[in-house]
Amino acid sequence: MSDQPGQQEAAATPTAGAQPAAPPVQRPLTLIMPIASEAAYQQLNETLTGVQALPPGQNPIMVALDKISTVHFAHFVFLENNTRLGVITTYDGDFGKYMMDFVDHIGDVFNMLLKFMADAPPLPVQEHRQEFLDYVRSHDLRCIEPFYSAYPRSTVLDIQAATEAAGQ
Repeated sequence: MSDQPGQQEAAATPTAGAQPAAPPVQRPLTLIMPIASEAAYQQLNETLTGVQALPPGQNPIMVALDKISTVHFAHFVFLENNTRLGVITTYDGDFGKYMMDFVDHIGDVFNMLLKFMADAPPLPVQEHRQEFLDYVRSHDLRCIEPFYSAYPRSTVLDIQAATEAAGQ
């Protein structure tokens, strides 16, 4: 480090003509869906609680997420006095491919969830791919850019390989 005043600040300031950083490979999804009724919430809560209580190898959501290998984080949350269900994830790559991976690997789970929603797309999602994609797009609360990632160039597979190499 230099004892010259201002030298640290100059090093942190981008130079003229510097290229902006590439966007992260991860993308956020904040899917907020209106639940049809109080009775639908009760049934949905019971169903989700039952599925999430299964051991990881028997939980169809976790099995599918492991198979897809692009999801960093995912969780469900009830919002606004249990009138909305949030599905919040961070995933790698293209939105359309991510959604079609979901249809292919976890479509039945979305069929189960969507039957409790007030404005669900036609079901089953496997037969109504474009409508499902449009529904998710229209119910995704887009983040205020930029999306922060502590590891912007690392995919799920990169992180898994690094942790395996480190013996974790």
